[in-house]
Amino acid sequence: MKKMTIRDVDWAGKRALVRCDFNVPLDESRRITDDMRIRAAVPTIQYLLEHGAAVILCSHLGRPKGVTESLRLDPVAKRLEELLGRPVNKLNDCVGSEVEAAAKAMNPGDVLLLENLRFHPEEEKNDPAFARQLAALADVYVNDAFGTAHRAHASTAGVAAYLPAVAGFLLEKELTFLGQALENPTRPFVAVLGGAKISDKIGVIKNLLSKADMLLIGGGMANTFLKAKGYEMGDSLVEEASVPLAKELMAAGEGKLYLPVDVVVADAFSAEAQKRVVPADGVTPGWRVLDIGPQTVALYAEKVKAAGTVVWNGPMGVFELPPFAEGTFALARAMAESQGVTIIGGGDSAAAVEQSGVADRITHISTGGGASLEFLEGIELPGIAALNDKK
Repeated sequence: MKKMTIRDVDWAGKRALVRCDFNVPLDESRRITDDMRIRAAVPTIQYLLEHGAAVILCSHLGRPKGVTESLRLDPVAKRLEELLGRPVNKLNDCVGSEVEAAAKAMNPGDVLLLENLRFHPEEEKNDPAFARQLAALADVYVNDAFGTAHRAHASTAGVAAYLPAVAGFLLEKELTFLGQALENPTRPFVAVLGGAKISDKIGVIKNLLSKADMLLIGGGMANTFLKAKGYEMGDSLVEEASVPLAKELMAAGEGKLYLPVDVVVADAFSAEAQKRVVPADGVTPGWRVLDIGPQTVALYAEKVKAAGTVVWNGPMGVFELPPFAEGTFALARAMAESQGVTIIGGGDSAAAVEQSGVADRITHISTGGGASLEFLEGIELPGIAALNDKK
Protein backbone atom coordinates (compact mmCIF):
# COMPACT_ATOMS: atom_id res chain seq x y z
CA MET A 1 0.00 0.00 0.00
CA LYS A 2 1.41 3.40 -0.94
CA LYS A 3 1.60 6.01 1.81
CA MET A 4 0.71 9.69 1.55
CA THR A 5 3.68 12.07 1.38
CA ILE A 6 4.24 15.78 1.96
CA ARG A 7 3.36 16.33 -1.73
CA ASP A 8 -0.26 15.32 -0.95
CA VAL A 9 -0.87 18.20 1.50
CA ASP A 10 -1.68 21.90 0.97
CA TRP A 11 0.77 23.45 3.45
CA ALA A 12 -0.27 27.12 3.24
CA GLY A 13 -0.61 28.44 6.79
CA LYS A 14 -0.22 24.99 8.40
CA ARG A 15 2.16 23.87 11.11
CA ALA A 16 4.06 20.65 10.39
CA LEU A 17 5.40 18.45 13.21
CA VAL A 18 8.35 16.67 11.56
CA ARG A 19 9.96 13.63 13.23
CA CYS A 20 13.58 13.69 12.08
CA ASP A 21 16.52 11.44 12.92
CA PHE A 22 19.07 13.87 14.37
CA ASN A 23 20.76 11.11 16.38
CA VAL A 24 24.23 12.26 15.27
CA PRO A 25 27.65 11.37 16.74
CA LEU A 26 29.22 14.04 18.99
CA ASP A 27 32.81 14.36 20.27
CA GLU A 28 33.82 15.31 23.85
CA SER A 29 33.35 19.01 23.03
CA ARG A 30 29.81 18.24 21.74
CA ARG A 31 30.84 18.95 18.17
CA ILE A 32 29.04 16.92 15.48
CA THR A 33 31.50 14.49 13.85
CA ASP A 34 29.14 13.36 11.05
CA ASP A 35 26.17 15.51 9.94
CA MET A 36 24.84 13.09 7.27
CA ARG A 37 21.52 12.61 9.10
CA ILE A 38 20.97 16.36 9.45
CA ARG A 39 21.75 16.97 5.78
CA ALA A 40 19.40 14.15 4.82
CA ALA A 41 16.46 15.96 6.49
CA VAL A 42 17.01 19.28 4.69
CA PRO A 43 15.06 18.57 1.44
CA THR A 44 11.86 17.82 3.40
CA ILE A 45 12.27 20.89 5.63
CA GLN A 46 12.94 23.15 2.64
CA TYR A 47 9.94 21.82 0.73
CA LEU A 48 7.64 22.56 3.68
CA LEU A 49 9.03 26.08 4.11
CA GLU A 50 8.73 26.83 0.39
CA HIS A 51 5.09 25.72 0.45
CA GLY A 52 4.02 28.05 3.26
CA ALA A 53 4.36 25.88 6.35
CA ALA A 54 5.74 26.65 9.81
CA VAL A 55 8.02 23.73 10.71
CA ILE A 56 8.38 22.12 14.16
CA LEU A 57 11.21 19.58 14.25
CA CYS A 58 11.60 16.82 16.84
CA SER A 59 14.15 14.05 17.39
CA HIS A 60 15.92 11.96 19.99
CA LEU A 61 19.69 12.00 20.57
CA GLY A 62 21.48 9.13 22.29
CA ARG A 63 19.97 7.13 25.14
CA PRO A 64 19.38 9.61 27.96
CA LYS A 65 17.98 8.59 31.34
CA GLY A 66 15.93 11.71 31.98
CA VAL A 67 17.32 15.19 31.25
CA THR A 68 20.99 14.82 30.25
CA GLU A 69 22.86 18.07 29.54
CA SER A 70 25.37 16.45 27.17
CA LEU A 71 22.51 15.17 24.97
CA ARG A 72 20.67 18.45 24.37
CA LEU A 73 20.02 19.27 20.71
CA ASP A 74 21.78 22.69 20.62
CA PRO A 75 24.62 21.50 18.31
CA VAL A 76 21.95 20.21 15.89
CA ALA A 77 20.15 23.59 15.90
CA LYS A 78 23.42 25.37 15.12
CA ARG A 79 24.21 23.05 12.18
CA LEU A 80 20.63 23.30 10.88
CA GLU A 81 20.83 27.11 10.84
CA GLU A 82 23.96 26.86 8.65
CA LEU A 83 22.34 24.38 6.26
CA LEU A 84 18.97 26.16 5.99
CA GLY A 85 20.36 29.68 5.99
CA ARG A 86 17.69 30.86 8.44
CA PRO A 87 17.18 31.01 12.24
CA VAL A 88 16.18 27.85 14.11
CA ASN A 89 14.43 28.53 17.40
CA LYS A 90 15.63 25.79 19.78
CA LEU A 91 13.45 25.15 22.87
CA ASN A 92 14.50 23.56 26.18
CA ASP A 93 11.65 21.04 26.26
CA CYS A 94 9.39 19.22 23.79
CA VAL A 95 6.05 19.50 25.63
CA GLY A 96 4.44 21.90 28.10
CA SER A 97 2.91 25.39 28.13
CA GLU A 98 6.05 27.24 26.93
CA VAL A 99 6.40 24.89 23.96
CA GLU A 100 2.71 25.26 23.11
CA ALA A 101 2.96 29.06 23.26
CA ALA A 102 6.04 29.06 20.97
CA ALA A 103 4.25 26.79 18.46
CA LYS A 104 1.11 28.97 18.45
CA ALA A 105 3.18 32.12 17.82
CA MET A 106 4.83 30.70 14.68
CA ASN A 107 4.45 32.27 11.23
CA PRO A 108 4.91 30.52 7.87
CA GLY A 109 8.64 30.07 7.26
CA ASP A 110 9.52 29.78 10.97
CA VAL A 111 11.54 26.79 12.19
CA LEU A 112 11.30 25.44 15.74
CA LEU A 113 13.44 22.60 17.15
CA LEU A 114 12.07 20.79 20.21
CA GLU A 115 14.39 19.38 22.88
CA ASN A 116 15.44 15.69 22.95
CA LEU A 117 12.23 13.63 23.02
CA ARG A 118 13.81 10.90 25.13
CA PHE A 119 14.30 13.25 28.10
CA HIS A 120 10.72 12.07 28.76
CA PRO A 121 10.34 8.32 29.43
CA GLU A 122 6.79 8.60 28.00
CA GLU A 123 8.32 8.89 24.50
CA GLU A 124 9.66 5.31 24.38
CA LYS A 125 6.59 4.00 26.23
CA ASN A 126 4.39 5.43 23.46
CA ASP A 127 2.31 7.14 26.16
CA PRO A 128 -0.98 8.43 24.59
CA ALA A 129 -1.09 11.59 26.74
CA PHE A 130 2.49 12.49 25.69
CA ALA A 131 1.67 11.78 22.02
CA ARG A 132 -1.41 14.02 22.34
CA GLN A 133 0.73 16.86 23.73
CA LEU A 134 3.09 16.60 20.76
CA ALA A 135 0.17 16.44 18.32
CA ALA A 136 -1.41 19.57 19.86
CA LEU A 137 1.54 21.63 18.52
CA ALA A 138 0.73 21.13 14.82
CA ASP A 139 -1.86 20.52 12.07
CA VAL A 140 -0.11 17.68 10.21
CA TYR A 141 2.48 15.08 11.27
CA VAL A 142 5.41 14.22 8.97
CA ASN A 143 7.61 11.19 9.62
CA ASP A 144 11.04 11.57 8.01
CA ALA A 145 12.96 9.34 10.45
CA PHE A 146 13.37 5.90 8.88
CA GLY A 147 16.04 5.08 11.48
CA THR A 148 13.36 4.92 14.20
CA ALA A 149 10.43 3.66 12.08
CA HIS A 150 10.79 0.17 13.59
CA ARG A 151 10.05 1.58 17.07
CA ALA A 152 6.48 2.15 18.26
CA HIS A 153 7.26 5.36 20.18
CA ALA A 154 5.03 8.38 20.85
CA SER A 155 6.77 10.50 18.17
CA THR A 156 6.97 7.73 15.55
CA ALA A 157 3.60 5.99 15.86
CA GLY A 158 1.53 7.51 18.70
CA VAL A 159 1.19 11.02 17.23
CA ALA A 160 -0.38 9.61 14.04
CA ALA A 161 -3.53 8.73 16.01
CA TYR A 162 -4.25 12.45 16.53
CA LEU A 163 -3.08 14.12 13.28
CA PRO A 164 -3.08 13.44 9.54
CA ALA A 165 0.22 11.58 9.05
CA VAL A 166 2.41 11.62 5.91
CA ALA A 167 5.94 10.62 4.87
CA GLY A 168 8.78 13.07 4.25
CA PHE A 169 11.12 12.71 1.26
CA LEU A 170 13.76 10.70 3.15
CA LEU A 171 11.24 8.14 4.39
CA GLU A 172 9.64 7.98 0.95
CA LYS A 173 13.04 7.29 -0.64
CA GLU A 174 13.73 4.43 1.80
CA LEU A 175 10.33 2.85 1.09
CA THR A 176 10.80 3.22 -2.67
CA PHE A 177 14.26 1.61 -2.86
CA LEU A 178 13.90 -1.09 -0.20
CA GLY A 179 10.32 -1.84 -1.26
CA GLN A 180 11.30 -2.15 -4.93
CA ALA A 181 14.18 -4.50 -4.03
CA LEU A 182 11.84 -6.87 -2.20
CA GLU A 183 8.73 -6.60 -4.39
CA ASN A 184 9.96 -6.12 -7.93
CA PRO A 185 13.76 -6.17 -8.23
CA THR A 186 15.67 -5.98 -11.50
CA ARG A 187 17.28 -9.42 -11.69
CA PRO A 188 19.59 -11.04 -10.92
CA PHE A 189 18.86 -9.92 -7.35
CA VAL A 190 21.94 -10.46 -5.16
CA ALA A 191 21.85 -10.04 -1.37
CA VAL A 192 25.11 -9.74 0.59
CA LEU A 193 24.93 -10.36 4.34
CA GLY A 194 27.75 -9.95 6.83
CA GLY A 195 28.15 -8.99 10.46
CA ALA A 196 28.87 -11.08 13.49
CA LYS A 197 25.87 -13.28 14.16
CA ILE A 198 23.38 -15.45 12.29
CA SER A 199 20.95 -15.12 15.22
CA ASP A 200 20.56 -11.37 14.52
CA LYS A 201 19.60 -12.03 10.90
CA ILE A 202 17.66 -15.33 10.83
CA GLY A 203 14.46 -13.64 9.61
CA VAL A 204 16.35 -11.62 7.00
CA ILE A 205 18.16 -14.68 5.64
CA LYS A 206 14.90 -16.66 5.42
CA ASN A 207 13.00 -13.81 3.72
CA LEU A 208 15.83 -13.08 1.26
CA LEU A 209 16.30 -16.76 0.39
CA SER A 210 12.72 -16.69 -0.93
CA LYS A 211 13.28 -13.50 -2.96
CA ALA A 212 16.94 -13.20 -4.00
CA ASP A 213 18.70 -15.16 -6.76
CA MET A 214 21.93 -15.30 -4.74
CA LEU A 215 22.84 -14.79 -1.11
CA LEU A 216 26.54 -14.09 -0.43
CA ILE A 217 27.57 -14.63 3.20
CA GLY A 218 30.60 -13.03 4.90
CA GLY A 219 31.65 -11.64 8.27
CA GLY A 220 31.53 -13.53 11.55
CA MET A 221 28.26 -15.21 10.62
CA ALA A 222 30.01 -17.10 7.81
CA ASN A 223 32.09 -18.94 10.47
CA THR A 224 28.95 -20.55 11.89
CA PHE A 225 27.95 -21.78 8.42
CA LEU A 226 31.47 -23.13 7.81
CA LYS A 227 31.35 -24.90 11.20
CA ALA A 228 28.01 -26.40 10.11
CA LYS A 229 29.82 -27.83 7.06
CA GLY A 230 32.10 -29.66 9.50
CA TYR A 231 35.15 -27.36 9.09
CA GLU A 232 37.63 -26.68 11.91
CA MET A 233 37.20 -23.00 12.92
CA GLY A 234 40.01 -22.64 15.50
CA ASP A 235 39.47 -19.60 17.74
CA SER A 236 37.00 -17.95 15.33
CA LEU A 237 33.74 -16.43 16.54
CA VAL A 238 31.16 -19.23 16.11
CA GLU A 239 27.59 -19.29 17.41
CA GLU A 240 27.48 -22.92 18.51
CA ALA A 241 23.74 -22.74 19.26
CA SER A 242 23.05 -21.62 15.68
CA VAL A 243 24.97 -24.44 13.95
CA PRO A 244 21.84 -26.64 13.45
CA LEU A 245 20.01 -23.59 12.04
CA ALA A 246 22.91 -22.88 9.67
CA LYS A 247 22.59 -26.46 8.36
CA GLU A 248 18.85 -25.91 7.72
CA LEU A 249 19.48 -22.61 5.93
CA MET A 250 22.19 -24.17 3.73
CA ALA A 251 19.81 -26.96 2.75
CA ALA A 252 17.00 -24.45 2.03
CA GLY A 253 19.35 -22.21 0.03
CA GLU A 254 21.17 -24.91 -1.92
CA GLY A 255 22.45 -23.46 -5.19
CA LYS A 256 21.91 -19.85 -4.18
CA LEU A 257 23.67 -19.48 -0.77
CA TYR A 258 27.39 -18.77 -1.20
CA LEU A 259 30.03 -19.07 1.54
CA PRO A 260 33.69 -17.93 1.61
CA VAL A 261 36.07 -20.26 -0.26
CA ASP A 262 39.14 -18.74 1.43
CA VAL A 263 39.62 -16.61 4.54
CA VAL A 264 42.16 -14.31 6.22
CA VAL A 265 43.16 -15.74 9.61
CA ALA A 266 45.14 -14.17 12.46
CA ASP A 267 46.81 -15.54 15.59
CA ALA A 268 45.19 -12.82 17.74
CA PHE A 269 42.35 -10.29 17.60
CA SER A 270 44.67 -7.36 16.93
CA ALA A 271 45.87 -5.12 14.11
CA GLU A 272 49.44 -6.26 15.00
CA ALA A 273 48.60 -9.98 14.77
CA GLN A 274 50.28 -12.30 12.29
CA LYS A 275 47.93 -13.03 9.40
CA ARG A 276 47.72 -15.39 6.47
CA VAL A 277 45.27 -16.54 3.79
CA VAL A 278 44.00 -20.13 4.00
CA PRO A 279 41.24 -22.16 2.28
CA ALA A 280 37.92 -22.05 4.19
CA ASP A 281 38.58 -25.60 5.43
CA GLY A 282 42.20 -24.81 6.37
CA VAL A 283 41.76 -22.93 9.69
CA THR A 284 43.95 -24.43 12.42
CA PRO A 285 43.62 -24.32 16.24
CA GLY A 286 44.87 -21.06 17.76
CA TRP A 287 43.95 -19.02 14.65
CA ARG A 288 40.76 -17.05 13.96
CA VAL A 289 38.98 -15.85 10.81
CA LEU A 290 38.91 -12.03 10.61
CA ASP A 291 38.12 -11.39 6.91
CA ILE A 292 37.16 -13.08 3.64
CA GLY A 293 40.08 -14.07 1.40
CA PRO A 294 41.08 -12.79 -2.08
CA GLN A 295 39.41 -15.66 -4.00
CA THR A 296 36.15 -15.01 -2.16
CA VAL A 297 36.50 -11.27 -2.84
CA ALA A 298 36.92 -12.00 -6.56
CA LEU A 299 33.92 -14.38 -6.61
CA TYR A 300 31.62 -12.02 -4.68
CA ALA A 301 32.74 -8.95 -6.68
CA GLU A 302 31.94 -10.77 -9.93
CA LYS A 303 28.40 -11.64 -8.73
CA VAL A 304 27.80 -8.08 -7.46
CA LYS A 305 29.01 -6.42 -10.66
CA ALA A 306 26.73 -8.62 -12.79
CA ALA A 307 23.64 -8.01 -10.60
CA GLY A 308 20.53 -6.06 -11.55
CA THR A 309 19.85 -5.28 -7.87
CA VAL A 310 22.21 -5.65 -4.88
CA VAL A 311 21.31 -5.21 -1.21
CA TRP A 312 24.21 -5.29 1.27
CA ASN A 313 23.95 -5.38 5.04
CA GLY A 314 26.89 -6.13 7.35
CA PRO A 315 30.70 -6.03 6.88
CA MET A 316 32.73 -8.93 5.45
CA GLY A 317 35.32 -8.86 8.26
CA VAL A 318 36.65 -6.90 11.23
CA PHE A 319 37.03 -3.75 9.12
CA GLU A 320 37.78 -1.54 12.15
CA LEU A 321 41.23 -3.20 12.14
CA PRO A 322 42.97 -2.01 8.90
CA PRO A 323 44.68 -5.36 8.09
CA PHE A 324 41.23 -7.03 8.02
CA ALA A 325 39.29 -4.34 6.12
CA GLU A 326 40.16 -5.39 2.56
CA GLY A 327 37.21 -7.76 2.04
CA THR A 328 34.68 -5.14 3.14
CA PHE A 329 36.28 -2.29 1.16
CA ALA A 330 36.68 -4.46 -1.96
CA LEU A 331 32.98 -5.28 -1.79
CA ALA A 332 32.17 -1.55 -1.47
CA ARG A 333 34.24 -0.89 -4.61
CA ALA A 334 32.44 -3.71 -6.47
CA MET A 335 29.08 -2.18 -5.46
CA ALA A 336 30.26 1.17 -6.87
CA GLU A 337 31.25 -0.48 -10.17
CA SER A 338 27.97 -2.39 -10.53
CA GLN A 339 25.60 -1.15 -13.26
CA GLY A 340 22.63 -2.38 -11.19
CA VAL A 341 20.60 -0.73 -8.42
CA THR A 342 22.84 -0.79 -5.32
CA ILE A 343 21.38 -0.48 -1.82
CA ILE A 344 23.34 -0.35 1.45
CA GLY A 345 21.33 -1.34 4.51
CA GLY A 346 22.65 1.18 7.02
CA GLY A 347 24.90 0.67 10.05
CA ASP A 348 28.45 -0.65 9.58
CA SER A 349 28.01 -1.20 5.82
CA ALA A 350 27.14 2.50 5.39
CA ALA A 351 30.24 3.46 7.41
CA ALA A 352 32.41 1.15 5.28
CA VAL A 353 31.10 2.66 2.04
CA GLU A 354 31.80 6.18 3.37
CA GLN A 355 35.33 5.18 4.46
CA SER A 356 36.14 3.54 1.12
CA GLY A 357 35.22 6.78 -0.67
CA VAL A 358 32.56 5.36 -2.99
CA ALA A 359 29.37 6.56 -1.23
CA ASP A 360 28.48 8.93 -4.08
CA ARG A 361 28.42 5.97 -6.52
CA ILE A 362 25.85 3.93 -4.58
CA THR A 363 22.18 4.19 -5.62
CA HIS A 364 20.82 4.32 -2.06
CA ILE A 365 22.41 4.25 1.40
CA SER A 366 19.79 3.58 4.05
CA THR A 367 19.76 5.82 7.12
CA GLY A 368 18.36 3.08 9.34
CA GLY A 369 20.39 0.00 10.32
CA GLY A 370 17.83 -1.78 12.52
CA ALA A 371 14.87 -0.45 10.54
CA SER A 372 16.29 -1.58 7.18
CA LEU A 373 16.99 -5.05 8.61
CA GLU A 374 13.42 -5.44 9.87
CA PHE A 375 12.10 -4.12 6.54
CA LEU A 376 14.23 -6.69 4.65
CA GLU A 377 12.86 -9.34 7.00
CA GLY A 378 9.36 -8.45 5.78
CA ILE A 379 8.17 -7.04 9.11
CA GLU A 380 5.70 -4.13 9.01
CA LEU A 381 7.34 -1.15 10.73
CA PRO A 382 5.09 0.69 13.25
CA GLY A 383 6.26 4.16 12.12
CA ILE A 384 5.26 3.35 8.52
CA ALA A 385 2.05 1.46 9.33
CA ALA A 386 0.83 4.57 11.23
CA LEU A 387 0.98 6.83 8.13
CA ASN A 388 -2.11 7.60 6.03
CA ASP A 389 -2.56 5.42 2.95
CA LYS A 390 -2.81 7.08 -0.46
CA LYS A 391 -6.43 7.14 -1.62
